[in-house]
Amino acid sequence: MSVLRLLRLFCVSVLLAGVARAADAKPSIVLVHGAWADGSSWSKVIILLQKAGYTVTSVQNPETTFAEDVAATRRALAAQTGPTVLVGHSYAGAVITEAASDAPNVISLVYLAAFGLDVGESLDSIAKSGPPPESAKYIKESGGYLLIDQAAFPMYFCPDVDAVTAKWVAAAQVPISLDCWNAKVTKAAWKTKPSYYVVAKNDQMIPPDAERMFAKRMGAVTIELPSSHAVMLSHPKEVTAFILKATKPAPKP
Repeated sequence: MSVLRLLRLFCVSVLLAGVARAADAKPSIVLVHGAWADGSSWSKVIILLQKAGYTVTSVQNPETTFAEDVAATRRALAAQTGPTVLVGHSYAGAVITEAASDAPNVISLVYLAAFGLDVGESLDSIAKSGPPPESAKYIKESGGYLLIDQAAFPMYFCPDVDAVTAKWVAAAQVPISLDCWNAKVTKAAWKTKPSYYVVAKNDQMIPPDAERMFAKRMGAVTIELPSSHAVMLSHPKEVTAFILKATKPAPKP
């Protein structure tokens, strides 16, 4: 066999190996926490995703302004080296809806008991569209920020989480600004990107029927879990499995 033929075969084998590696490559996963939480709220899900071989980034939203939270998520997305699944819980549904609109590397969106807002909508406008949940009585404003009463937090935010974790999450809650609460979404990435939605059937922070409306409107692949608002803490295995489905999304209809 000639040297030229050997060289050609070598080049072809290298090319095929590269194609195979690309096909087997796992997308990155970026997790975005919601109001009154921080990046550690994903701890159980992060461990499971990393065990499955995925690169995971948990964004730390400052919750000072909506624009700053969107910017934090966009920085995390820009740091990824390839296709990325973007996941948002609660308020972060609004954040990922805005942030992913200018992120070509995002291949799918996953909403967990989250606000799937449309252009022109805000958390405030959605909250005013129906009767408030009982938990709203325990949300207090101070200095332009909203906080949940610590004693009431476990009962409404995460009643299906063990007591030690619930008290810890309540103590570590991050206040969310009124700017975040009132800011309107200007772009809706779910209109063009494949979307997935977890409805928390026992949610006492966002009414489950509102979550169903968001999921239906965006045409999302949807599951329902018998969970409180803190679905990633109370049902980490189910949430992880659902996120993994989004790593191989079907094209948006």
